[in-house]
Amino acid sequence: MDELILTPNIEGADDFYADLLAAHDGLDKAESDALNARLVLVLANHIGDRTILKQAIDAAKAR
Repeated sequence: MDELILTPNIEGADDFYADLLAAHDGLDKAESDALNARLVLVLANHIGDRTILKQAIDAAKAR
């Protein structure tokens, strides 16, 4: 993969979103931020491609 996918690409996207929200239930702001940071690092490690990760950072900053 040479380019970041920005079109919808998650099977069961609504279910994923519900899981993500549920993971934050009962967390305060600092705990929620820490969970998000850990999730970003886990997913970045899974992707592993620095070019794609840089595209993701740029896309997130542009929104």
